[in-house]
This record gives sequence, structure tokens and C-alpha cells, in this order.
Amino acid sequence: MANQPQTPDGKNPRPAPAPHSITPHPEVERAKVEPVNRPEERSLYKKREQIYPKRARGTFRNIKWVIMIVTLGIYYLSPWIRWDRGPGLPDQAILIDFPGRRFYFFFIEIWPQEVYYITGLLILAAIGLFLVTSTAGRMWCGYTCPQTVWVDLFLVVERFFEGDRNERIRLDKAPWSFDKFRKKFMKHFTWLLIGVATGGAWVFYFADAPTLAKQLIHFEADSTVYFWIALFTSTTYLLGGFAREQVCTYMCPWPRIQSVMLDEDSLAVMYRYDRGEPRGPHKKGESWEGRGDCVQCRQCVVVCPQGIDIRDGMQLECIQCSLCIDACNEVMDKIGRPRGLIAYDSLANFEARAKGEKERFHIIRPRTIIYSTLILLVGGFMLYTLLTRAELDVNVLRDRNPVFVQLSSGDIRNGYTVKILNKSRADRNFSIDVTGLKEYEIRVEGVTDMTEDGLPVVHVERDRLRSVKVYISTHRKYLEGPSTDIAFEVHDVDGPESDIQETNFKGPK
Repeated sequence: MANQPQTPDGKNPRPAPAPHSITPHPEVERAKVEPVNRPEERSLYKKREQIYPKRARGTFRNIKWVIMIVTLGIYYLSPWIRWDRGPGLPDQAILIDFPGRRFYFFFIEIWPQEVYYITGLLILAAIGLFLVTSTAGRMWCGYTCPQTVWVDLFLVVERFFEGDRNERIRLDKAPWSFDKFRKKFMKHFTWLLIGVATGGAWVFYFADAPTLAKQLIHFEADSTVYFWIALFTSTTYLLGGFAREQVCTYMCPWPRIQSVMLDEDSLAVMYRYDRGEPRGPHKKGESWEGRGDCVQCRQCVVVCPQGIDIRDGMQLECIQCSLCIDACNEVMDKIGRPRGLIAYDSLANFEARAKGEKERFHIIRPRTIIYSTLILLVGGFMLYTLLTRAELDVNVLRDRNPVFVQLSSGDIRNGYTVKILNKSRADRNFSIDVTGLKEYEIRVEGVTDMTEDGLPVVHVERDRLRSVKVYISTHRKYLEGPSTDIAFEVHDVDGPESDIQETNFKGPK
């Protein structure tokens, strides 16, 4: 037998097992055959971890304060702004009047048939969002998105009653007491009040705000109004108070779309790893040679409302709120290092610094030029059509049952419904004439006024639509066949405006 190593007491140690000859425990073998069903392994989503963002102080936080106050002020106060449009018309500056089928925006009035203006606004908003994203990343998400604005407001309430980050963490870990119950109750009660104000402001855009407010106070409003207020109250309370970062990560599609809007010159909030690495704690008086500026303080993490680490690179969850920039700059000031370890930067600048080249910020480039041009074209076209749109709109519908009527005199008669829309602020009279027939007789139901030429005159009140029944009769010999092209001409009796609508006159074969 070969010699074996001995222990100090002269005994041979236990021989080592041959490779791959270890006998597994029976429980291990059973686990291989019968996998253990653990709830955490079946879960499709990671359990949410509560985020306690610390209050940041600095330039970007101040900008966010201003934007939050301005945007919330516009939302809550706009329904109360008055705009005089004359007697009989609503004086609310911004009003979506469903009963009157009108949208009022200060001096602009949009009718249902002008819905293309709304389409144009949506197109402008989309292209504007593309432009902002390609230029400065998710700036919309970080500053003006409603979810971001309301979460900021809810965090203000949370800090007011429960304190900043560390105090909130201690409060949640502490056992229930009267003081904890009081703070939690006041926080959630204030959140609900904000939700009610949000839902109430929303319904005020669809009715006269002072009138509806009185009806709500006296419980005289329609049940539909209370339903919408309750719906917006609950969604504001849940999304702003509980869901928060999950809305941005899971519910919003924009993080997944924005990647195609970015290129190497797009600005985004980035950690400059080429300056910050290698990172590590730093003591006062120590040299900065051979190390980066990041001191592992994690202040950029604790202020993040999404709970992410910006040092891990660009991430789906990052909304580019820039609070990490303020937090990092504050630390850099304390340790005497230059600001901008976390800043708005581009991938092109990282490559330029690696090559020893000068940094560049190319705002004007092909995609931003294309987006800007599209905004100018769409916006210019909408402005032109808005400024030149007529105050008269006519629509003609020919009767289809019966297609025509043969009178006892032998004449053929067709019936039409003529709709005259008067968009002006004054009552107007319109004459109705027909071209395309050599000789004809025209009669309008309920109209007796005539012009000097014998044409019927229809009176239409200001800002109203009037439908009239028009009958045209002519002899069969004046028809070109079973269908003759004609046109209705509607003229303003006291002005130059007119509108022509083409149709046809049906007769026997």
C-alpha cells in the first residue's frame, strides 16, 4: 500500500473520497425528484419595498417646487376664471360643454365638427414630447407629469406630519401608539382632501364651476357628478399615496418607448463614472490621488423617489427628476470637490472624455430639426385655419325616402334638410338659392320672409344651429336624367359671407 500522510499522533487520517464519489444526503436526492413549492419561487413580481425619499435641496429641487405650484395652480384655479362672451353664453374661460356640444377656451370656441383641432393638439403634444425626450431625456416625467407632480404634493404632506426620511422609517418600525395613529390619520385624511379637490376640479371643467359648487355643497348635483369625483378621489389617493414609483415603472408605457427617441447626443441625468471611480469612503486630509470623487455617501440614492442608484447607469425606473444632482452637489461642496459628479450629460461626452477630446452638447441635430419642423408645420396650419375659419357652416342632406315625388301638375319634387350653423356673436339672416336647374320653385317650411328676388330668408340666432326643411320642384323636361347635379347657395343677407354645398336632384328614369 502506498504511504499515507500521518497526523502528529501517528494515526492515519480518514482517506479522502474519490472525486465525484460523495454520497448525497437522502433529503437532497428527494428534493431533486420532488421540487419544493415555495411561494416566493412562484411569484411573478418582486414584492414592493417601501421607499422613503429624503428631501433634497438645491437648484433642481427649487425648479420642481415652482413647476409643481404653477401646474397645480393652473389645474385647480382654471375653472374659476371668467370670460365674457355676451348674454346667453357661458362665461367660464375653459369649459367643455357637453349639453351645448361646445368646447370653450377663452376666445376660442370649438364645435363638434371641428374636432380636428383637438386631433391637432394631440399631435403637437406627441411631437413636443418626442422633441423634449430626444433633447433632454425624460424631462417631462421628472418635472411636469401629473403623477410626478401629485406624488411631490403627497410627499410634502407626508413629511409635514411624519418628518423626513429617518423619522418616517422609525415611525413605521415603531409599535402603534396614539401619536403614531394621529400622524398616520392626519396624513391620510389630508391625502383624501387632496383627492377630493382633484376630482372636484376635474368636474368643474364640464359645468359652470360656481353653480356646480353650490349644488355639490347642498347635495343637489347629479349622481354622475358624485361618481366622477369619487373615482378621481380614489385614483389620486391610491396612485399618489401608495402606487407612486410603480405607476412609472409598470403602468406607464413611456419608459419603454423613449429609448427610440434617444441617441448618443441626448442629454440625460448620468453619473460620471469616469470621474467618480474607483469610489470609496474618504477621510478629511487624505489624498485624492488614485481614486474617484464618489465617497459612497449614498445621498443620491436616499433622495431618489424611485429608490434606484443612479450610479448603476441609465435605468428604466429613472424619471430624470434631477434630485440626485442636488444631493451630490451638496456633498461635493462639503468635501471640496467640483460639482457635477452627477449631471446632465450624454454618451457622446463619455466617449469624448475617454479619447481626451473636448465635450460637446449638440442640441441642434437631424432628429431635433425634424421634430421642430413638424411642430411648426402642424402648429402653423392649425393657427391659419383657426384665424381664417368661416363663421358660417352649411350642411345639406337629401331625403332618401321617398327619393322624389311626382306632383299632380307633373312636376318632380325633392326634399332636403339644410342645416345652417351661425358661429358669430350676432343674429343673422341667410337666403337660400339653388343652381343647376333652369327653372324651379323653392319652398322652406315655416319661413315666410323673402328677399327682393323671391328667395326664402332663414333667421339663425347667434352661436346656434338651425335645421330647415327645403322643397325643390321643377318640370321633368329641365332634368338631365335620373340624377341632376345641383348646388345650394346660402348667403348672408347683410354681409359678404356665403357657403355652397353640392348635392343632386333625383327624378324618374
